[in-house]
Amino acid sequence: MNRNQWLALAVAGANLALVLLFPPFDFVSLQRGNIPTFGGFHFAPSAAANQVLNRDFLALEVLVILINAAIAWLLLRSRPAKTRRGISRAQRGLLWLVGSNLIAMLLFPPFENYAAITRAALPSFEGFYFVFGDNSQRQIVTAILYIEIALLLINSGLLWLFLKDKGPEQPLTPEQIKALAQRLRAQQNP
Repeated sequence: MNRNQWLALAVAGANLALVLLFPPFDFVSLQRGNIPTFGGFHFAPSAAANQVLNRDFLALEVLVILINAAIAWLLLRSRPAKTRRGISRAQRGLLWLVGSNLIAMLLFPPFENYAAITRAALPSFEGFYFVFGDNSQRQIVTAILYIEIALLLINSGLLWLFLKDKGPEQPLTPEQIKALAQRLRAQQNP
């Protein structure tokens, strides 16, 4: 493990500590029929009585931090000069794209208005709003957010395999070249 990987682990650890110290909370109000709506991020030990920890959103935050740490771990690994096969340039770009998409998905999750909340499998959704904005009248639609992240990870995994370098072709041995030349001569002179 090199110095850059240690730094990536330290940043991931600091992010996890920050996320766990200031987790997302839902506001539960009697006026809204005890339907939890996103209430923001608050210091964990000082949560109010009418606030409930949003475990789904917290799990997504932790998952994104761990995925980004794994991406950084792969990008920052040191390899000997001889063995440059591994992550291609296209795969490296894909890792950056996936990391930035995961961050964007968490910064702009799908929201629905608290009045439109139903028990449907796929709830209605109002739009994508900045997570740190005023969302007191909205709730995060975790089902759609899970689907977004799952599809991103599945598609990026398939692209990863598609963009993988095949590696250089193995050179033919002198015996194989001789046998190939004899076959070609035999085909030309029937």
